[in-house]
Amino acid sequence: MKYNFDEIIVRKGTDCVKYDAVKELWGRDDLLPMWVADMDFRTPDFIVNSIRQQLDQGVLGYTQPCKSWYDNIIQWVRKRHDMKVQKEDICFVPGIVRGIVFALNCFTQPDDKVMVMPPVYHPFFLVTEHNNRQVVYNHLDIIDGQVHIDFERFEQDIKGCKMLIFCNPHNPGGRVWKMDELQRVAEICKKNGTLVVSDEIHADLTLPGYKHHSFSSVSEAARMNSITFMAPSKAFNMPGLSSSYSLIFNPEIRERFNVFMESSEYSMGNMFAYSACAAAYEQGEDWLNQMLAYVQANIDFTEQFLKDYIPAISMLKPQASYLIFLDCRKLGLDQEELVNLFVDKAHLALNDGTMFGKEGKGFMRLNVGCPRSVLEKALKQLQQAVG
Repeated sequence: MKYNFDEIIVRKGTDCVKYDAVKELWGRDDLLPMWVADMDFRTPDFIVNSIRQQLDQGVLGYTQPCKSWYDNIIQWVRKRHDMKVQKEDICFVPGIVRGIVFALNCFTQPDDKVMVMPPVYHPFFLVTEHNNRQVVYNHLDIIDGQVHIDFERFEQDIKGCKMLIFCNPHNPGGRVWKMDELQRVAEICKKNGTLVVSDEIHADLTLPGYKHHSFSSVSEAARMNSITFMAPSKAFNMPGLSSSYSLIFNPEIRERFNVFMESSEYSMGNMFAYSACAAAYEQGEDWLNQMLAYVQANIDFTEQFLKDYIPAISMLKPQASYLIFLDCRKLGLDQEELVNLFVDKAHLALNDGTMFGKEGKGFMRLNVGCPRSVLEKALKQLQQAVG
């Protein structure tokens, strides 16, 4: 079956954050939204049908994880990511950011040091601060259009940290970490007694030509000293269902986390979260491969458009995900002027690069998970604004 990713779906007026929060956040509603990390593609029919079947039962009662939820997770991560997972390794989590908060409260104490690596997904440091932990910032270097870890600096900064919140693949840079990089992170963290929490929500968005390595799979040190969070939500455009899960292979860490989750009933999902996840992993491979090919073409289109028409703006070409970190530093604008250029002149709503840390100064994050016609319109508006 060939899926239609050129279809325009009217989302405005449906209470979706991407469109209907624009006026509240930017003070105007004439902006083309290219910010929130969900896609404008129709959620696949097999996921919607799984929800419809639940509705047709006629009772929206308490629901336990279905057998196919466990089975399809196990089969999916084995086939897609070469991971060997058993049922007891899996725990339902109602969203990965929430999972990170649960891990913070389970494995650290107030005032403990927790490392994040900016520029990075901003909830990493926000939830850490809000839960009264000390954030240690180990900034990534941007070299030749990609983010890189300075391991000498990493080894110094990790000292005394109880936890590392790690983005794998990286957001907003779109970097797929190499196995030797992950192995080195694992060894350093093991040596320092630092638990690694690996956010792998973008794993299934790894683009053709690249291979995602789940942190826990790269070495025994990584496997025994980590919590991995995964979800079908980004890849299959179903984030509103809050259907995520943890994979923990160290029995002691797993037991401690599961007891924490169960003691407050955090590990109970809604009935649609289980069935939709199972359907995505059972029936979604063809849809996902077609979507990734379309997104890759959108990325290539953006790269060529910038080179041809807006050479002062370049990009960190993503190796995973539909998010592009635009490097606007050659425009010579301060951050306020840069944001005003995108908002007031280009009439676009993008994520301000400094949202991801001060290392994002001079950058804006663009979401290309949309029909090509929408992307082309946005880029032409930007071209006209830059002049």
